[in-house]
Formats: sequence, C-alpha cells, structure tokens
Amino acid sequence: MKDAEVILKCKDVKPTPNRILVLNALLDAAHPVSMGDLESAIETMDRSSIFRTLTLFVQHDIVHSIEDGSGSLKYEVCGGEQHCTIADMHPHFYCESCHETSCFEDIHIPEVALPSGYHVHSVNYMVKGLCPKCVRKVSHN
Repeated sequence: MKDAEVILKCKDVKPTPNRILVLNALLDAAHPVSMGDLESAIETMDRSSIFRTLTLFVQHDIVHSIEDGSGSLKYEVCGGEQHCTIADMHPHFYCESCHETSCFEDIHIPEVALPSGYHVHSVNYMVKGLCPKCVRKVSHN
C-alpha cells in the first residue's frame, strides 16, 4: 500500500493533515465508503471539510465515486498508479440487505461501442442483490 503523503505529492496535491486523514481512511477501507462512513471514521473533521477533500481527490484522479444503487455515493482510491481510467473501471456489487458495496477488481467491464461523436468520461457498473453473508442469513430463516 502506498503512503498517503506520497500519493498526494505524486498528484500535485498539497499533503495537509486533513487530506492525509481522509486518504488514509480510504486506503484502510476494505470496500468503498460513504460520506457517513468517513464522518464516523474521522471525528476531527466536519462534513463539509470531508466533502471538499473528496471533491479535490476526484478532480485529481486520486479517488473515484460510485453510485451505489441506493442514491448514495461511495468513494474508493483509484487502482494502479492512482489514475482512474475507463479501462481500469470494474463492477461493484451493492447488497440490498446490509447495504455494503463490494468491488470486483478482477472482472473487466467490456467497452461499450457508442455511436460516433460520443466521448465517455466515466463508467458505473453496479450489480444489486444479496451478498453471501446475507444469503446465508436468509437461508437459515
């Protein structure tokens, strides 16, 4: 795992204490996290400071946001060299029971052949259903 300060410097973003806190919380997360998750994890920052930091990170390709299927955005650190490209995008799974979003980084999203004149900026591929943990809960009832 890369150091938060190194990632910020590589992206020409000043590594302030708050930015390092937010990026470390994202790097430590096992799955994409919401604003609420970050607010709980970083009690020393207010919601607007976290939001401004996330916006800056998205603008500099440090993180990308995902519409999780519930009307909420979740955030995760860009893979590879911390540069989000269409080719790097992967599907996500939103559990409708526990509301956790999982990444499937090993599954490639096929390129969609759009008509001439269209230019893609991002891809959001969300699969919804029940995660294995919630399926087990349902099958035991």
